[in-house]
Amino acid sequence: MEDKGFRVRIFRSDDLNRVMTINEECLPENYSTFFYRDLYQRFPKTFIVAEADGAIQGYIMCRIERGLSKFKTFRTARHAHVVSIAVMEAYRRRGIASEILLKAMENGVEAYNVTECFLEVRASNQLAIALYEKLGFTNVNRKLGYYMDGEDALVLAKPLKEEP
Repeated sequence: MEDKGFRVRIFRSDDLNRVMTINEECLPENYSTFFYRDLYQRFPKTFIVAEADGAIQGYIMCRIERGLSKFKTFRTARHAHVVSIAVMEAYRRRGIASEILLKAMENGVEAYNVTECFLEVRASNQLAIALYEKLGFTNVNRKLGYYMDGEDALVLAKPLKEEP
C-alpha cells in the first residue's frame, strides 16, 4: 500500500532480525529464532511485514490450526491464529496494523482455506481491542492469567467464510 506511506508484503528470511527487534521493542512476550523460522516455514503466506521509510515497521505472524469453531457449538473450523502482531510506536495509527491483519486473513483464506481468525489481546489494551472490533472481531472468551505477568487475555475472533 504505497499510497498510505507503507508497503505490505510477505516476510522473507532476511527480515528476521528486524522483526525480532520490533517484537522486543513493542511486546513483553518474545520468541526464539526457531519459533519465527518455524512459523515462516509452515505458514509463509500469513507472515506479513509492512515497510515504511526504508525499513520494516510492523509485522504479523499466524499459525494455522484446526479446532472447535469459536462461533458454532460442536463444529470444527480452520483457524488463522494471530500469534503476534506489532507496529513500531512511531508508525502506529497510520493503518499498518489493519492492513497487515487484513492481508494475513485474506492470505489465510486463499492459501490455507481458513474459516475463522482469532487472537488473544491483553484485557487492558483498549486501543488494540477497538481496532480489532472495528475490523469485525468479537469477544468470544477470556483467558484468566494468560500473560506471564498474570494479566487476562480476551479472545477475539472473526468468521472469514463458511466451513465446507
